[in-house]
Amino acid sequence: MDNKLIASSSPHIRNDETTQKLMLDVIIALLPALVASIFYFGTKSIILVVCSVAAAVITEYACEKFMGRPVTVTDLSAVVTGMLLAFNLPSTAPWWIAVAGSVFAIAIVKQVFGGLGFNFLNPALAARAFIMASWSSHIASGFIDPATDAVSSATPLTMIKTGAAGQLPSIADMLMGNIPGVIGETSAILLILGGIYLIYRGTIKWIIPVVYIGTVAVIALVTDGASLLLYHIFGGGLMLGAFFMATDYATSPVTDKGKVIFAVGAGILTMLIRKMGGYPEGVSYSILLMNILTPMIDKYVQPKVFGVAGGKKNEK
Repeated sequence: MDNKLIASSSPHIRNDETTQKLMLDVIIALLPALVASIFYFGTKSIILVVCSVAAAVITEYACEKFMGRPVTVTDLSAVVTGMLLAFNLPSTAPWWIAVAGSVFAIAIVKQVFGGLGFNFLNPALAARAFIMASWSSHIASGFIDPATDAVSSATPLTMIKTGAAGQLPSIADMLMGNIPGVIGETSAILLILGGIYLIYRGTIKWIIPVVYIGTVAVIALVTDGASLLLYHIFGGGLMLGAFFMATDYATSPVTDKGKVIFAVGAGILTMLIRKMGGYPEGVSYSILLMNILTPMIDKYVQPKVFGVAGGKKNEK
């Protein structure tokens, strides 16, 4: 018998998806918003993105070499982390802020816990929280208004928070990104297009983005009415967070039911922070808090094992 059958353990389903291909899809999806940031904020945007990505890649290489792990910088996950962190910074932030944030994201949030897939927090968002706690003056104010090229601390959500809703920009400006804010979250329409691309490619599922945005929309409609609804949806980091950060494989639930719970929780927390917290924005902290709850969500919504009922094996 020359032909031999090889038996191996499950799973037996295979495809050609790799981490590198998935991360490349994310990078492609982020490119329109990156181009918009360069258009609105100029070379400062390029400098922040380059510094953040370079620091993330170098830190990942150095950590893996030091810890004796296989070097995985070619999987592009560090590039994505660097881009997302830069997208959360205003164009006025100094370059070293981006570097410090990327080093923290990769070395502390990712590599200390074992590398890609073992981190329990989204590295870019955790790094943003680290920067906010350490150098809040550099990222909580000093936003450039693309319409006037002047420094303004009043983003649309800040105007709503302070009761200056009469000064809000047009919805068209909100969609296109012609508003003050961090470099990567201003153009809602381009972020939505990038998110649709990821869903079409199968890189992410639609559940978390749609349920997250929908939850925010319902609460905003009830609390602030129809006149401010679109400002809550298109303003701040909701689109960037919903499509590109809340959907992170390592830090979001595995099951569809778990994803719904995760997204509803993130939406509720976002609006609680916006309405009752000290910050006008709540996307980053809401996703981080739900990241912490993800293991518990997975524990309680995991499907029953075939042949098992009530915790005991079925017996005839």
